[in-house]
Amino acid sequence: MTLDATEVTGPAGTELTGADPGAGPRVHVLRAAGVGVVVALPRDGLPEVVHWGRDVGPFGADDARRLLRSVARPASPSALDAPWPLTVLPGEHDGWEGRPGLAGHVGRRALLPRWRRTAADGDERHLRVTAEAVGLRVVVDLALDPSGVLAVAHELHNTGAEPVDLAILEATLPVGDLAAEVLDFSGRWTRERTPQRRPLAQGSHARESRRGRTGHDSPLVLALGTPGFDDGRGEVWAVHLAWSGDSVHRVDALPESRTVLGAGPLLRPGEITVGPGASFRTPAALFVWSDGGLDGVGQRFHRFVRGRPGHPRTPRPVTLNTWEAVYFDHDLGKLQRLARLAADLGVERFVLDDGWFLGRRDDSAGLGDWRVDPEPWPDGLHPLVDVVRDEGMEFGLWLEPEMVNLDSQLAREHPDWLLQPVENEVRPWRNQFVLDVSRPEVFDHLLEAVSALVTEYRLDYVKWDQNRDLIEAVTAGRANVHRHTAAVYRLLAALRARHPGLEIEACASGGARVDLGVLEHTDRVWASDTNDPVERLAIQRWTELLLPPELVGTHVGPPVAHTTRRATGLDLRIAVALTGHFGIEWDLTAGTPDELERLRDGIAAYRRLRPLLHAGDVHHPPTGDTGTSATVVVAPDRSRAVVRVVRSVTGDRSLPALLRVPGLDPARRYRVSLPLAADPPRNAPPLFAAPGEAPAEVPGAALGAVGLRLPLLHPAHGIVIELDAVD
Repeated sequence: MTLDATEVTGPAGTELTGADPGAGPRVHVLRAAGVGVVVALPRDGLPEVVHWGRDVGPFGADDARRLLRSVARPASPSALDAPWPLTVLPGEHDGWEGRPGLAGHVGRRALLPRWRRTAADGDERHLRVTAEAVGLRVVVDLALDPSGVLAVAHELHNTGAEPVDLAILEATLPVGDLAAEVLDFSGRWTRERTPQRRPLAQGSHARESRRGRTGHDSPLVLALGTPGFDDGRGEVWAVHLAWSGDSVHRVDALPESRTVLGAGPLLRPGEITVGPGASFRTPAALFVWSDGGLDGVGQRFHRFVRGRPGHPRTPRPVTLNTWEAVYFDHDLGKLQRLARLAADLGVERFVLDDGWFLGRRDDSAGLGDWRVDPEPWPDGLHPLVDVVRDEGMEFGLWLEPEMVNLDSQLAREHPDWLLQPVENEVRPWRNQFVLDVSRPEVFDHLLEAVSALVTEYRLDYVKWDQNRDLIEAVTAGRANVHRHTAAVYRLLAALRARHPGLEIEACASGGARVDLGVLEHTDRVWASDTNDPVERLAIQRWTELLLPPELVGTHVGPPVAHTTRRATGLDLRIAVALTGHFGIEWDLTAGTPDELERLRDGIAAYRRLRPLLHAGDVHHPPTGDTGTSATVVVAPDRSRAVVRVVRSVTGDRSLPALLRVPGLDPARRYRVSLPLAADPPRNAPPLFAAPGEAPAEVPGAALGAVGLRLPLLHPAHGIVIELDAVD
């Protein structure tokens, strides 16, 4: 609906009108899932978000005016003479002296527009505002999802006669004045999403990523919270940029302003020029507020992601990937034995990893030549695919289409297709360089090459890898990360449009492309190249802040992890992999009969529990023990729950702590059982029934308020507990 000078959005999009058209700014209210966003719409200029947080409830025009008066700011001392607005695109003309929301230039003139609002329309879930300035139009979109996630995007139109060189276009929102601490993430290969926390400091602080992909050290989610916020407590305001290229996550805490949180694409000098009649739209910045700590943030993100039309709806199949089983040594006989054994254990999807294409004996050659190598595969991949299909499994294939080795037919025939010109002496990374997917001829070649493989082998699944940062990524001397990233998205979309039902995994040397931009075009991510379960605990826990478990690949690796050389038991490896999209990356032909039987039981448990694990609310309750971590998944109807507890180091106490299980129905009783076939831990408390005894039943109120007694676990050991309501 179009809002006139007296209308305020109320419940279910109803119109609430006041009296005096000259009474000041209009107010638009977005409401969903306990979240409220109150937006002031002045007669001229851009909108101002006056509240983002707990829902303020329905109110009329008189209440709106009272609210605006109650939060109106005075003029600061030794500052501008009159109060000024903190708009959704804060800039110097408003009075803002932090990082601008919009920056650039037209010719040699700074981009300092004087906005005049021309239209605003929306309802309880959406607001779209259009504003005009000389030679410019900006469209501001705010969309509040039923989960309470607010998506903000800006679209800049050049209505003038000169090109606009764009430097900054970022989404920002003010947060509550009680925010005092900052959390974001860093990391490296095999240790992605390492949290880092600090007090909120004064000034403008921008976390820039210039890796050309999301990166192992991606901020992932930038969160501000009240003092001492943790997994289950505190008020938290957070933002994630749904984008896989260069990015900025920002916090501005200025003495004379409310604290601002925001994100947007990082635009390199000269990278984005908006010509006359053209436009540029930012990727969505996703803002989440929670009064239930970080788990509240994660649960909102999970509901948002699960609500997307393209979210996977079928059960996530048990997947075996061949990388850590055979690496580059592709022997048909062994791979056929591996496939038959995997199917016998309950595996549902078999994925052939790197090493199958032309000239690929190591990582120095072959990238770009996406044809089956006749030396190890004289009959193509069909002899393996036929066995996989005969055993009732899906078949998938590893590819890295964006990359090229110089030792390849493609690079020799088309050196001009490289995004990183070799003549510039760009440094190689894993012996490879990047193809410029934004070039139409490159795009078309890759689409046809990959599509041919999907068609010939009836691929169900593609593991789409990307194994290097984009350094000096230029086309004709012009920075080209943004356009390249957008082209990769279009390529993925075109492939899926041509092959409906094809699933794609986003992998980037492990977890360097984990974001909700790439997941618009893919079906899961590979969280990390390490399958060491001890390392994986933290990686998966913090990946779960953004992504629901069913989108996160979690595999049972070999007894000795190839990335850390740490030896761990099979029971721990199964327990850690259980809570994501379960798979295997291990040479099963080397497993003992006992190991294979325990793995069979683990696969059966996953297949039985995945409807719960991939639909429930995820919690990370405190354990009272710094050496122990817990993950709890509770069914939406609170009828069932799975609890996984893992000890990484020894603790101070010999009496294990009581674990309070959140999210259960206090009015119901829950049967306590162990879903995996492993024996109960040594010195298990009486709660865990011995073989032949009836399982214990505990009231949900007691499990939530008192807790259940955990076993005393050794380091690198864990336990999985199942809770089922009995009434």
